[in-house]
Amino acid sequence: MQTILPSQKVYLGKSTIPHAGRGIFTSRDILAGEVIEICPIIEIPTSEIELLKKTLLINYYFVWGKAEEKRAICLGFGSLYNHAYEPNATYMKHLESETIHFNAIKDIKKDEEITVNYNYGNPSDKSPLWIKDIPQSG
Repeated sequence: MQTILPSQKVYLGKSTIPHAGRGIFTSRDILAGEVIEICPIIEIPTSEIELLKKTLLINYYFVWGKAEEKRAICLGFGSLYNHAYEPNATYMKHLESETIHFNAIKDIKKDEEITVNYNYGNPSDKSPLWIKDIPQSG
């Protein structure tokens, strides 16, 4: 098992996106290509997905598994990054290590909100989101 330390690069604050609530911000300048945070996940077994749909956590999961048959809750700040169609970061799922890596795709200034495209981490995917009632900035 790999050792994962909490990121010192981010903090939780009030989002700059209207109606988004909380957001994740940089505690220092971050360069394009830099790892922002490595987050462990809690895998939700396929048999429990219907139960997940009955909870608030349905708005915070990631599709998971080789065939995308499972769901996962990302720990750290991973499940709290807000969506944007013009994001400054992206994420990559690492199934074997059960982690999700968040990386800057643009230079991000200190105290700037970090956003990702919820469409599977693909920064250029402008498809409508599956999550209802969330701000869709960008």
